[in-house]
Amino acid sequence: MRGAARKAKKLRRILPVNDKWWAKFDLLRILVRRDLEARYKGSILGNLWPLLNQLSQLLIYTYVFSVVLKVKSPVKNLPENNFTFGLWLFAGLVCWIAFSGGLIQSASSVTAQPNLVKKVVFPLGLLPLVPILSAFIESSFGLMALIFFVAVTSHTLHTTLALLPLVWLPQLLLTAGLGYLAAGLTVFLRDIPQSLGVILNIWMYLTPIIYPATAIPEQWRGWVFWLNPMTAIVEVYRDLILVGEVKHWGEWGVSSLIALVIFCGGLWCYRRLRPAFADVL
Repeated sequence: MRGAARKAKKLRRILPVNDKWWAKFDLLRILVRRDLEARYKGSILGNLWPLLNQLSQLLIYTYVFSVVLKVKSPVKNLPENNFTFGLWLFAGLVCWIAFSGGLIQSASSVTAQPNLVKKVVFPLGLLPLVPILSAFIESSFGLMALIFFVAVTSHTLHTTLALLPLVWLPQLLLTAGLGYLAAGLTVFLRDIPQSLGVILNIWMYLTPIIYPATAIPEQWRGWVFWLNPMTAIVEVYRDLILVGEVKHWGEWGVSSLIALVIFCGGLWCYRRLRPAFADVL
């Protein structure tokens, strides 16, 4: 954490950002650190739990779809075996876990902090971002494990890994936009977090995560790619990590645009609802 603080100070000297925004950035960094520390405080394994949880899901899905249902991995440049399908599956799961986990937790971020909401000077716009960034950081453990296993299996590291920040940006924008919307509405409608669980379950199966995109009927495939931003994000993750070639630039561009629109819309709704938070809580 001290290393991150030093890097932040270096960025502060380079980037032309005013002190007010840097103060918010420092506060957000502290809140995320405390959130991560509080989640596993007192546990023996500590921050290894996110990785273990993700790997357990990997093993379950690999067994069900690869061993029982005999689904084959669509990636041709990797050895064809059950473990290869697990890597393909995990490449889709790792970004979905960050997205769904951050979104569900952000929905209750305002109602869980009534004391902070009633403080006039506290920047309430940071609250939904804390669980989103925490979930993103936790998923990075699984991402590093995925890259390691791919390197061991294929004996290579694709240079396209350097392009991962390009897919992180729309993922974060989409999660933050929906998180702002959910957090604002939850203050007035407490059923939002439970509803999100149902919606995300349906959304997951509408996204080619546990099945290849080629399994989608051709007449529907275009709609799934162009209207579901998570489809493009999942596929680009697989392109960058497993294939070493980006095959979905167009879909990535459209998903980035959709994510930006959702972020702006969610933030606008959150700001419109924010003045009434203290009265309701």
